[in-house]
Amino acid sequence: MTDERRFDELLAEFERVGVDLHSFPAGITVRREEAMRVLHSLPDNAGPAAFLARIREEQQARTPAHGIDRQTFKASD
Repeated sequence: MTDERRFDELLAEFERVGVDLHSFPAGITVRREEAMRVLHSLPDNAGPAAFLARIREEQQARTPAHGIDRQTFKASD
């Protein structure tokens, strides 16, 4: 699939859900695949609040407590 087709597909999903990209909050970083997964899970006209809430849920689910992956720390000998 071409980049143009991927963008068109993503844009169509935003429009279906009711997210106006002209008023979309700056600073939101989300991969296309993650956005598409979230958009596909939402009903028509769910709106931007539903999209942003679902994105936050997914991002929080991936972030360990306190933002630190405790498993990466090792006790010193």
